[in-house]
Amino acid sequence: MVPSLCQHLLTFTVRALSRKSQQVLAYAVAMAERKGDRTRAAILAAARERFAADGYERATIRAIAADVAIDPAMVMRYYGNKEKLFAAAAEFDLRLPDLSAVPRDELGARLIGHFLDRWEDDETLKALLRASVTNEAAAERMRQLFAAQLGPAIAKLTGPDGAPSRAALVATQTLGFALCRYVLALEPIVQMPRATVIAWLGPTLQQYLTGP
Repeated sequence: MVPSLCQHLLTFTVRALSRKSQQVLAYAVAMAERKGDRTRAAILAAARERFAADGYERATIRAIAADVAIDPAMVMRYYGNKEKLFAAAAEFDLRLPDLSAVPRDELGARLIGHFLDRWEDDETLKALLRASVTNEAAAERMRQLFAAQLGPAIAKLTGPDGAPSRAALVATQTLGFALCRYVLALEPIVQMPRATVIAWLGPTLQQYLTGP
């Protein structure tokens, strides 16, 4: 009887310790994951600021790591290399309005106004534009951005036939204007008032969106 009781007590104790160990291990893993998520988010935020300030070519993993006060190896651990980090930092939402809810004769003006807001409110989007001129990874990211977001928005408005071509034509105007205004600083485009920009480009986008 005594050996049996001791055996039961030992088994109970081992199981209790095992459950406690599992709980401690699960807690440690959860805390490590939270810390990893915070570190990853901090790296991404620092990368966006650094790419916006320095451009793709001049921004370095070492500088981004210094901004977060971590070792550069940690940046490499989470993102692999600068191209992959840039691709992650360049996850942008164009925040396109529902074009089907916009009065049809206002589509061009509303869309160019929206793009002006996005370019002027997001320094990192400008950084992506600057980098895309000289870096193929950035250029590919910009192509994906417009194809994945602008194309479907226009297809919802006009139907799938011709939507890719309409989206591409809209991109020529919005990207070309942004390049001249925000990257090349071409005068008088830089100083052109918002209302004037919309008056000039709105009808062009309107044609691309609704023309035959």
